[in-house]
Amino acid sequence: MKLLSVNLGRPEAVPYTDQRDGVTGIDKRPVDGPVRVAAPGAKGVGGSGLAGDAVCETRHHGGDDQAVYAVAREDLDEWERTLGRPLANGSFGENLTTEGIDVSGALIGERWAVGPEVVLEITSGRIPCRTFQGHLGEKGWVKRFTQRAAPGAYLRVIRPGGIRAGDAVRIVHRPDHEVTVALQFRAVTTERALLPLLLAAEGALHPEALATARTYVEKYGAGSPA
Repeated sequence: MKLLSVNLGRPEAVPYTDQRDGVTGIDKRPVDGPVRVAAPGAKGVGGSGLAGDAVCETRHHGGDDQAVYAVAREDLDEWERTLGRPLANGSFGENLTTEGIDVSGALIGERWAVGPEVVLEITSGRIPCRTFQGHLGEKGWVKRFTQRAAPGAYLRVIRPGGIRAGDAVRIVHRPDHEVTVALQFRAVTTERALLPLLLAAEGALHPEALATARTYVEKYGAGSPA
């Protein structure tokens, strides 16, 4: 298991983003050399966890619980076959393109050691937005991406340091529950009756997803469908 690439984005003005200034950093490209990774600060204040990477819409992106976004190269390859077009590393706006890791099948709270220094912890799946659809240029992309339920993972930074393409990725902790990134994504998007299951991962779960699950349980109970 390893990093195929580390991808950074620069601010760019585009016609398809909801960001108030019309600028996005979603177009991320692989870079050479080491990149510093550290917790960026609270959402709404902090941006990306990678030095030199732009997060322009901090209302919905970035911050400590979405510091790093990872996508499996295997998922990009599957989408290439579906869409009939090439998708370079970074095409989904991901910071890390991995090889040999089932990113969407990873557990919430799972920790990865990346290279000799960095430790990251999975918090949630990525929710698609209009900017993502505009960047890909695919009609109905938000719906198609959501239906596949292989969203890639957001991670928080547990131990900072430098990473680079080719670094090994090792799973150093797997929590004692069965809440995967894919399950969490389905629960907050298309299958809300799954929300009570997310509480098993509450110590590591993204705070917004945790709040959604708790609100659901308060309203419907732990076993009632929506």
